[in-house]
Amino acid sequence: MSLTSTEIVQALLKEPTNLAVVSQFVAADAIYVSLNYENAELKKIMPWTGTAMGPQAIVDTYTRVGRYWQSLGFHVEDTIEAEGKVAVFGRFTYQSNTLGKTITSPFCIFAKVRNEKIVYMQFMEDTFGTAATFRSGGSATYLSDPTGSEVEL
Repeated sequence: MSLTSTEIVQALLKEPTNLAVVSQFVAADAIYVSLNYENAELKKIMPWTGTAMGPQAIVDTYTRVGRYWQSLGFHVEDTIEAEGKVAVFGRFTYQSNTLGKTITSPFCIFAKVRNEKIVYMQFMEDTFGTAATFRSGGSATYLSDPTGSEVEL
């Protein structure tokens, strides 16, 4: 019996650190984008970020996330499917294992499924917020408003 594209993505999300399960639902040459295409500065904080390929990339990402944070909740709120494309929307709450800081972040997953295998998957979240759970000191100055003043955090 074949699964819908949504069911395939949902099955992956149930056990994203189990290589046997992930390999069942993800193509060997699948592209996985975690948070961004490539950002050297963010990679220093969250080394799994960027673009990688294959089932092992997904397993490695979710395994590392589990080492860096304790998951206090992961909730899918809505799913949309059209022509093999799946969008998953939800929220998660993580607590950093180093500093004990907690974040509740929205997330979105965009996946493309062909021949009952995920061939592309992109995971997005509030990266500013999640990275902040590791902030141990210091300040940063930002100038975002073209007519405003700097903000120091």
